[in-house]
Parts: sequence; structure tokens; C-alpha cells
Amino acid sequence: MALQITENATLVVKAPIDVDEKVIWNIIQKHRDWIEKRMREIESRDTRALPKEFVDGEGFLYLGRYYKLHIVESQDTPLKFENGFYLLRSALPEAKKLFIEWYKKAAYEKITERVSWWAQKRGFKYNKVNITNAQKRWASCCSKGILNFSWRLIMAPLSVIDYVVVHELVHLEEKRHNEAFWTKVKMLMTDYIKYENWLKKNGHLLNV
Repeated sequence: MALQITENATLVVKAPIDVDEKVIWNIIQKHRDWIEKRMREIESRDTRALPKEFVDGEGFLYLGRYYKLHIVESQDTPLKFENGFYLLRSALPEAKKLFIEWYKKAAYEKITERVSWWAQKRGFKYNKVNITNAQKRWASCCSKGILNFSWRLIMAPLSVIDYVVVHELVHLEEKRHNEAFWTKVKMLMTDYIKYENWLKKNGHLLNV
């Protein structure tokens, strides 16, 4: 059995079809404190996590900072970044798509750079870097040395991106989250727990 609290603070119970309802209810009661705590956390989240409206002055994250959106009448591209985001008024119907495309390009450039830097520092051997649309996980590593990262990471501070990069590079050598894995992560980033906790607390903000 498994208990899950969704992004809209709803409890979901996953159980085999033949499990008695009384057993399910007892498990829910046993974990009542945890359930209520998680629901309160989600319900009290920053209002900046609400769906974007793409209006003038709205804040959009990039490398851990919020930058204002400016709706403009004329420029050479539909969306550009110059210490703020500038979006053509005529492009408003495609605003979300344009932002995701911009974030993906920025994510590939920055994350590829950070993967290369950390790999050289420690001598990790990887094959390639992919940017994905993953919503449930920040990154993954496959047996062929391919590192996959969600484009949403580009909205996090650089130190948090570095933590995720280190995490996946170590997975090239240690597949499981065992003691050896976390020892190697800590050798490269002694305060990694701080960045792991940042993602747990603020990950819901990394979206458009």
C-alpha cells in the first residue's frame, strides 16, 4: 500500500483490490499526522506557484531569481531575455510555449556546461546530456552514460543545479542510493543536503 498527497492537497491511497477497507482506514489513521502536515504544507505554498497569467510585471524564475515580464509592441524575436523577459504582445497566445522553448535552450547550455565542469573535476565519463519534459523527477542517468535533466531545473539557483549534476554523475559509478553513493556526493559537495532540501521545499515553484 502507498499513501500520496497530490499537488492540490488530495490524499490518494493505492492498495491491492482485495484489501479490506478497515485495513486501509487503519493505515490512514496511523499516518494521520503526516497526512495533515503534508496537506498544510501544500496549502500554504507560495502563491507564486499558481499558474502563470503572462501579464506585464509578472515574475519568472531564472537561475534562482525572479525577473519581470514586459509586454512589448515590437522587437526582433517573440521572446527575449535582457535582465528581464520581453514578450511581444502579438505572441501572447503562444506565451507558455515560447517560455518553455526558451527555458529548454537555456537549460541545455547551462547544464551541459556544468556537467562538463564537474566531470573534468572528478574524471567522470559520460556520453551525452539530454533536456527533458520530466515532471516527476529532476534528472536521471542511464547505463549508456546518458544524463537526462528536466528543463525546469534552469529556474533553480546554480548551486542547486550543480547538486543535481553531481548527483547524476555519481550515479555513473554508483547505481543505487547506498552509503558509497552518498559518500561520493559528499566528497564533491559537502553541503549537498542544503540543496536537496531546497528542491524539496521549492520544487513546486519551478514551472510555468
